[in-house]
Amino acid sequence: MVSIHYRKLLLGDEAIALGAVHAGISGVYAYPGTPSTEITEYIQTHASDVRSRWCTNEKTAMEAALGMSYAGKRSLVCMKHVGMNVAADAFVNSAITGVNGGLVVLAADDPSMHSSQNEQDSRFYGKFAMIPILEPSTQQEAYDMMMYAYELSEELKLPVLMRVVTRLAHSRAGVETSMVREQNDLNPDNERTHWVLLPGNARRQYASLVDKQPVLLSSSENSPYNVIEGKGRRLGVIACGIAYNYVMENMNDNSDFSVLKVSQYPIPVNAIKEMALNCDELLVAEDGQPFVEEQVKALLGSDYIVKGRLDGTLPRMGELTPDTVGAALGVNMEQPFAAAQNVMPRPPALCQGCGHRDVYDALNKVAAEYPGARIFGDIGCYTLGALPPFRSIDSCVDMGASITMAKGAADAGVFPSIAVIGDSTFTHSGMTGLLDAINDNANITVIISDNLTTAMTGGQDSAGTNKFEAICIGLGLPPEHVRVVIPLPKNMEEITNIIREEIEYNGVSVIIPRRECMQTLQRKLRTKK
Repeated sequence: MVSIHYRKLLLGDEAIALGAVHAGISGVYAYPGTPSTEITEYIQTHASDVRSRWCTNEKTAMEAALGMSYAGKRSLVCMKHVGMNVAADAFVNSAITGVNGGLVVLAADDPSMHSSQNEQDSRFYGKFAMIPILEPSTQQEAYDMMMYAYELSEELKLPVLMRVVTRLAHSRAGVETSMVREQNDLNPDNERTHWVLLPGNARRQYASLVDKQPVLLSSSENSPYNVIEGKGRRLGVIACGIAYNYVMENMNDNSDFSVLKVSQYPIPVNAIKEMALNCDELLVAEDGQPFVEEQVKALLGSDYIVKGRLDGTLPRMGELTPDTVGAALGVNMEQPFAAAQNVMPRPPALCQGCGHRDVYDALNKVAAEYPGARIFGDIGCYTLGALPPFRSIDSCVDMGASITMAKGAADAGVFPSIAVIGDSTFTHSGMTGLLDAINDNANITVIISDNLTTAMTGGQDSAGTNKFEAICIGLGLPPEHVRVVIPLPKNMEEITNIIREEIEYNGVSVIIPRRECMQTLQRKLRTKK
């Protein structure tokens, strides 16, 4: 350990990244997804000795991080909350195998769905896997917790889940650095029974995981991140993660409530019982779903009053604010943070000059010739094709769903059934759907709109750049039905003719409109200039 002290103004994501580097990680593995993207980008920029290339999806990232842990090194894997669904197989099983080098899984949740299709709470994944969960309330805590998380991971031989939310990830505060630790030496694990999850081994490993649960609870009970503050008796407030800040903003010398700050899980049972004995009722403030509230209700029984999201004291959905928490506490009724009501909404739109615009212009023109046409969309900036002026997309569910939904619709008799998917999303989780369609000779047309980058999250590398034709042919598509076009207005007649031809082909075909993202192109030109 080397002591190093300086102060930096950092995003929550950057504080996590710096904390991980100072904790001695050897690799960070991630697929870009808001609000987690800046963690990996910061490490790529500030730590040349840390392996930090983007992964194809969250599952491959989780597995690579677990492989580095197997080798004895410390690793970090980052994703947004919906990425946890993709990584779930490896994530849950990593609790069964355990770890060798410290492993932290960073899940960035997005309450209020600022850039997401759902509002899930990643803490449920940690509880499901039966591993420790950390939830910082400030940027400073986010930095400090990384060292703590890796020490806890190696002490318990378990992965640790750290959960943050958008407001912490994307807000800035001053952060004081402390200690810098060297990276672990290479030390692969020689105990095969930990890692070969045949049923006999898995049963023993699972029993070991269950046996560790009292140790996890004891760690939480004694955690420096779970503390009771104040001596009010009217109301006890259990404040989780960033919600602690909102509670403290409403606290003053006359406040008749005490606060249990919870930033490590499992929930600290003894501290909650102690607060319940000393207070008339409890309020649970947590950003996300009623994860703690449900557990507290079960712990204290139906006779004890527990308020929160479930009874409407706090909003059932969306992120908390100082105002909503203040109203629940019976203070701060003026709502100084309330959003202005006279601001006109400004819906997002595809950039001027974007190649996706020309793709949708061509698709709309051809689809209008087929009364039964349906266009299945996917996750990316091209999803904005669902909005005016295009209104092209009939569905957008999850990463990679466009191809398989188009196949299912075609199986049901929809014609033409068209899928639109981006280059990065295709390699993330679209290739397997295309293989299904090829194997079943589904009558679908797939548009892989290739802008040569992962544009929606800021222009990170796309895993399949310059490989899409080879991938499609390798999966079994006839080369004559893998068509490449340049999406420009001057090429509209060619593009529409190709779309018509491939719609009329009875089988799977792929059209690849390829033109670089305007944003990354402009950045390149500015750099050259």
